Amino acid sequence: MALAPLAGGEQARFFTADRFGGLECLAATFRTHRYALHTHDTYVVGAIVAGCETWNVRGARRYARPGDLVFVHPHEVHDGEPYGAGYCYRMTYPTAALLHGVATEISGRQTVGTPFFAEPVVADARGAALVVAAHRAVEAGGDVLAADELLSRAYAHCLVRHARVAPSSVGREPGAVGRVKAVLAERHAEDLPLAALAAEAGLSPHHLIRAFRRDTGLTPHAWLLSVRVEAAKVRLRRGEAPADVATATGFCDQPHLTRAFKARVGVTPGAYRLAVAA
Repeated sequence: MALAPLAGGEQARFFTADRFGGLECLAATFRTHRYALHTHDTYVVGAIVAGCETWNVRGARRYARPGDLVFVHPHEVHDGEPYGAGYCYRMTYPTAALLHGVATEISGRQTVGTPFFAEPVVADARGAALVVAAHRAVEAGGDVLAADELLSRAYAHCLVRHARVAPSSVGREPGAVGRVKAVLAERHAEDLPLAALAAEAGLSPHHLIRAFRRDTGLTPHAWLLSVRVEAAKVRLRRGEAPADVATATGFCDQPHLTRAFKARVGVTPGAYRLAVAA
C-alpha cells in the first residue's frame, strides 16, 4: 500500500490484489487535486463515496456523485477534478483480460466480446455499494473468500447491468455444491480463495456463487461463516477463550468472531461461553 503526498485534507491509498493478476486499486479524497489528461492500459471501474467529481471523457463533461458508478475504457483520454468542496472515491483498474474473463463466466460463452460500458457514469446505488464493499474487503486483506466473492459479484453486476453481458441460466448443481460444502466443513479454519472452491466444484467462480446460493440460500462465504460459528460454539462450550477460538476457527481476530457470532446466535461469544461452558 502507498500513501501519496497530497495537500492538506487530501489522502490517497494505492494497493494491489495479487489474486486478480495484480489488480490495482485506489481509495482517495481530493479537494484540490486535478488530474492531467491521461489514459490507462486498463479499465477504470469505481464508485463515488462522497462529494462530486467532474471529468471530461468521450467529448463531454461528466459529474459523479454518491451512489454513482464510473467507467472508463482502456486508452480513453480523460482527466478529473473536484466539483465543489471535493470528493471521495474508490476505484479499481481491472485489465481487459480480467473483465473479459468475468464476462465469459457470466455468459458461459468463450466468444463474448470485449466489454463496453455505454455510459461513463450511471446512477446505481446497489452497484456502487457492491463496488465499495469489494474494494474495502480487498484493501483489508483479512478474509480471502469474502474479498473474492464481493469483487466477482461487483464486476458481474456492472457487466450485466451496464455492459449488456447476458448471463447464462443456472440450474441445480447438487454434486458441485456438495463438494464445496464438504471442503468448507473440513477446512473452515483456512483462507480459501474462491478460485480453489470453483476448481473443486468444476465450475467458474461466478457460476459457483450463483449455483451455491440457489441450492442453499447463501453464498459460499456466508455458508463458511456459519460453519465457523458452529465450530466456535463447540470450542466455547469447552471453556476456551474467545480470542483463542477466533484464531482456531479461521476468523481474522476476536472482533470478527464477535460480529459473525452475534449476528447468528444473538449473543457475544463471551456471553455464550459463560452460559454453556462445562
